Amino acid sequence: MLTIDAIDHIVLNVADVERAADWYARVLGMRRVTAQFTPGGASRTSMMFGQNKINLRPVSASQAEWFTGLQPQPGSDDLCFLTSTPPEEVAAHFARCSVDILLGPVTRSGARGDIRSVYVRDPDGNLVEVSSYAR
Repeated sequence: MLTIDAIDHIVLNVADVERAADWYARVLGMRRVTAQFTPGGASRTSMMFGQNKINLRPVSASQAEWFTGLQPQPGSDDLCFLTSTPPEEVAAHFARCSVDILLGPVTRSGARGDIRSVYVRDPDGNLVEVSSYAR
C-alpha cells in the first residue's frame, strides 16, 4: 500500500514572478533560489523555507515549459504556513509590512489540532494563512 510521508514542494501560478518572489521574501521571510530545472533548460524561481519550497510558475509559461495542472490560474490557492511566532506578533509584522489582514488572529482546526491563524492575501490574491499551534 502506498503511504505519503510529506510534501516536497508546491507550485504557485503567478502573474509576475518578481513581484511574488519579493513578497514571499519580504513578508514571509522565505529565501529566493533561482536554479536551472533541467540541463540546458530555463531557470526557475523557488522560495525556500524550512525543508520545503514553493516553485513560482509564470502563468504565461506553456505546458512544454512547465508540466502543470490543466487550468493554471494565479490567485486560486489557499496556503497555510506554520510558525512558532505568536499570532499577535504575526499580525503586527503584517501591519509593519503594510499587508492587510483579512481575519485573525482566530482559532481554526489544523492537521494536529487547534491552531491560531492570521489570514492575508499575496500579490496574486492567493489566501495565505499563517498559523501557530499552542506551545
